[in-house]
Amino acid sequence: MLEDADYRCRLPDWRRYLMSADDAAQLIRDGMTVGMSGFTRAGEAKAVPLALARRAEQDPLQITLMTGASLGNDIDGILADAGVLARRMPFQVDRRLRGAINRGEVMFIDQHLSETAELLRNKQLNRLDVAVIEAVAITPEGYIVPTASVGNSASFVAQAERVIVELNVAAPAALIGLHDIYLPDMRPERHPIPIMAPDTRIGHPWIVVDPAKIAAIVVTEGHDSPSTVTPPSDATRHIAGHLIDFFENEVASGRLTPSLLPLQAGIGSVANAVMHGLMEGPFEDLTMYSEVLQDSTFDLLDSGRMRFASGSAITLSQACGERVWHNLERYRDRIVLRPQEISNHPGMVRRLGVIAINTALEFDIYGNVNSTHINASQMMNGIGGSGDFARNGQLSIFVANATAKKGELSSVVPFASHVDHCEHDVDVLVTEHGLADLRGLAPRERARRIIDHCAAPFFRPALNDYFERACARGGHTPHCLEEALSWHAAAQREGSMRSVLDR
Repeated sequence: MLEDADYRCRLPDWRRYLMSADDAAQLIRDGMTVGMSGFTRAGEAKAVPLALARRAEQDPLQITLMTGASLGNDIDGILADAGVLARRMPFQVDRRLRGAINRGEVMFIDQHLSETAELLRNKQLNRLDVAVIEAVAITPEGYIVPTASVGNSASFVAQAERVIVELNVAAPAALIGLHDIYLPDMRPERHPIPIMAPDTRIGHPWIVVDPAKIAAIVVTEGHDSPSTVTPPSDATRHIAGHLIDFFENEVASGRLTPSLLPLQAGIGSVANAVMHGLMEGPFEDLTMYSEVLQDSTFDLLDSGRMRFASGSAITLSQACGERVWHNLERYRDRIVLRPQEISNHPGMVRRLGVIAINTALEFDIYGNVNSTHINASQMMNGIGGSGDFARNGQLSIFVANATAKKGELSSVVPFASHVDHCEHDVDVLVTEHGLADLRGLAPRERARRIIDHCAAPFFRPALNDYFERACARGGHTPHCLEEALSWHAAAQREGSMRSVLDR
């Protein structure tokens, strides 16, 4: 492993920085704020966090942990179980950490993914003590070449007092050169970010760092966790079909061309399956300006439908990963990985006219979308980057299955129990039953379209009954306040919303 590290690390006399993961973990002390690489289960530091959890068994400590997004290899859960996490931001997907968050044991700060580095840079968060960053290589100058994600790593390196580098010799060497590292200037002298198209490169293929900051280099040999996307289902195929029909109409009306506009897709099986469905449409020369390059991205690239994809991380299933990671050179001129404050930058999203496709847990009859909470109070994963794109994109689209828990819960409700994306930021809603184009509609018009096109037929009569009784009371956005969350109360009480049909 050290022989491979000698090839990957060109920093002169680099072995004087060499340290075991357990020794490097000793550099992190109780109460510190730590930034770690990792974005949607890709490119996370893999050895030092586990060493920190082992250490906590004998020497309890707690830290504030910042990352790009979620971590793989069960690291969030292991750290949570070890009691290491006092505070966590900005995103997570781990079941055990989620439990600790909902029990109030870990303070979770759910943030738009474009904002964390900005808040840190402008001293609105605690000073960063240590950054732990996974690298595929280190240049002679000591600069860090990230692995399968950039996330917030470049900003963490710039802001941290000390840097621990995990040199992963198992990461494909073909990753070298895929990155485009650019950080915005400080306000108020900030220059415009000169990205004019998804394939624009404006930075360096490495993270610049003063070697004097490097406190340790830990040599590792690990792999990212594969994504858990499932194959397209009948429901997701129907959702994709509705979206393809919608895009075809947009092209026919002259609002879009057959190459559409740069696409963004949230993580997860539904959004991935919807993107995969675009291969069935009449579109060509597609581009992507997104956060995560998933299976569907590479399927579209391989099919010739997509010309270029820009993201902040590559997260693939086991099957797709076996195809891509061993042939990464094939994609070198067609993909780029950027810091997440650039991939998710609201100004870039608006400038490029991104078409944003994200997943909702639920939405209400007026178009408010809940992406994060179950029954108002239980955190699921977090808002991620959906808000960065939804408010600023040319088209803001949210997709969802019309029901959950085998039809017991309706994803279309009278009033969303938690609002992450208000009605003003939502253009289109889609379920397997249909698509509601909400552009230019007033609240009462939106309600009719959402109920008629998106709700499961089983729940439509109850939604119509609620809406009609609310309209009888009047108001621009009619509600029966004493009933607005009664569907969620039934779900909490009975595990089902079906009792609303008996009213």
